[in-house]
Amino acid sequence: MLKLTLTPLMAALVCATAMAQAPEQRATLADQQEVAVTIYNDNLALVKDLRKLQIKPGVGALAFRDVSAQIRPETALLRSLSPGVNLRVLEQNFDFDLLSPQKMLEKYVGQTVTVVRTNPSTGQETSESAQVLSANNGVVLKIGNRIETGMPGRLVYGDVPANLRDRPTLVMTLDNSQAQPQDVELSYLTGGLGWKADYVVELGAKDDKLDISGWVTLTNTSGASYRNAKLQLVAGDVNRVAPDVQARARGGVMMAAAPMMEKSMAEESLFEYHLYTLGRPTTIAENQTKQVALLSGTGVPVRKEYLLKGDEYYYHSPVGELGKKIKVGVFVEFENKENARLGMPLPKGVVRVYKKDSAGNAQFIGEDRIDHTPKNEKVRLKLGDAFDVTADKRQTDFKKLPNDSKGNGAFESAYELVLKNAKDEAVTVTVQEPMPGDWQILNTNQPFTKGASNVAVWSVTVPPQGSTKLNYRSLVRY
Repeated sequence: MLKLTLTPLMAALVCATAMAQAPEQRATLADQQEVAVTIYNDNLALVKDLRKLQIKPGVGALAFRDVSAQIRPETALLRSLSPGVNLRVLEQNFDFDLLSPQKMLEKYVGQTVTVVRTNPSTGQETSESAQVLSANNGVVLKIGNRIETGMPGRLVYGDVPANLRDRPTLVMTLDNSQAQPQDVELSYLTGGLGWKADYVVELGAKDDKLDISGWVTLTNTSGASYRNAKLQLVAGDVNRVAPDVQARARGGVMMAAAPMMEKSMAEESLFEYHLYTLGRPTTIAENQTKQVALLSGTGVPVRKEYLLKGDEYYYHSPVGELGKKIKVGVFVEFENKENARLGMPLPKGVVRVYKKDSAGNAQFIGEDRIDHTPKNEKVRLKLGDAFDVTADKRQTDFKKLPNDSKGNGAFESAYELVLKNAKDEAVTVTVQEPMPGDWQILNTNQPFTKGASNVAVWSVTVPPQGSTKLNYRSLVRY
């Protein structure tokens, strides 16, 4: 008995013959059972599209319509979820040339079309054949023995080219084992879907508590819609391989009576990231921006800080006057803890802060960007610079000391900082001075702490409608 072994080329020919004999089957949105979309931070999403299909047994072509126009075809995976079915993908092609008048014209270059003209006086139509010579920046036609440019009338085409489709379509050559309906899932990665977190904070009247609401903004420019989708979001910095050049060319005190944080999306750990799941299906329409509630919390304890930071450059040279009416930064800080009525990992985003005026109207007072913030970490926001709290600073003394035996230099300098407060209540200003090299504070009129190996920190209270002086002398060795 003769045994025939098919080479890869012969197998391809068999597939092509079978496909030519059988009409293409279509999988449309009418077949869709459910769709799940997982969106990552950096313009990347995982789509899982489940459809119930009755695929003819044997080798044939399946056109899986309405996939994302920004699908990464190399990531596509089709599988049958029905038991006992053997479904194999032999070949797949992504048809991204979409039907349009210009595309039709381009596809018909070198072929014959019919030009239909209408007599403006009589309304009578005449038609004649024409060959499309070019469709680049206009159209060039050969009609009989003459060449015409521009659109002389309506163009009538004989058919739609096979590889020109009205919707983004993934065409697959399948080898299917049986004919009964089956659940088929197509999963793939795509661009064009992104999300970001935005937070709205209302600061309390005494600046000691805040209410916070978190929103997720979804943007869909992928070229497809996802109806009643199961939505999940991944927060974290997922490593991705950059495309090569050719690919780029192509394309505090807990108060039990206070309400806790309300989570509008369920959250869980996923590897080294965090996954947020919306508890209901939502439609993500094509070319749409959508907002979904993420979280809310009320009565979160907050601490306001006035901060003045110096610079290390003036510790090794005479500088004299360092500035008048120096701006003092205003920061607010709160803890992302359960006993502070939060305690949910916060995706990176922009936090916008508001406060009510005397008439009860919320006014915008500043914004800042936060990075991904785990549970039990602090959130620190710079809202701007104080209007009523300023500082004058000058260097009152400077001298260079003799070098030591190793040739290292030493500098001694003295400074006066006058903090001014035009408010009707006292304020406390944190003064941070970066100290270079091997340093020490020789004397000071205010107590200080060593905030870090190279930072001296003072907390200076300034009375209402008054001022306070901070004087200190430092020794720096290099």
